Amino acid sequence: MKTHYYKKGDFTINWKPDICIHSGICVKTLPQVYNPKERPWVKPENATVAELKAQIDMCPSGALSYDKEVE
Repeated sequence: MKTHYYKKGDFTINWKPDICIHSGICVKTLPQVYNPKERPWVKPENATVAELKAQIDMCPSGALSYDKEVE
C-alpha cells in the first residue's frame, strides 16, 4: 500500500491515499495544514504537534496516522 510521509521535526504524518474516503475532516479542522489544491498538500509546519495529533485521531478511515512512539 502506498504511503506518503510528511515530517515536522521528529513527528511524522503518514498518509495512505488508497484508503482515504475524502471525508474532509482534515481540511475542515486544520485548513492551514491540509490543502488538496496545493503541492505538497500537507504542510505540518503550520500547526503544533498536539494540534496535528488531535486532528489525525479524528480521521474516520485511518488514512492519516502518525508514529505513535513520538511524544
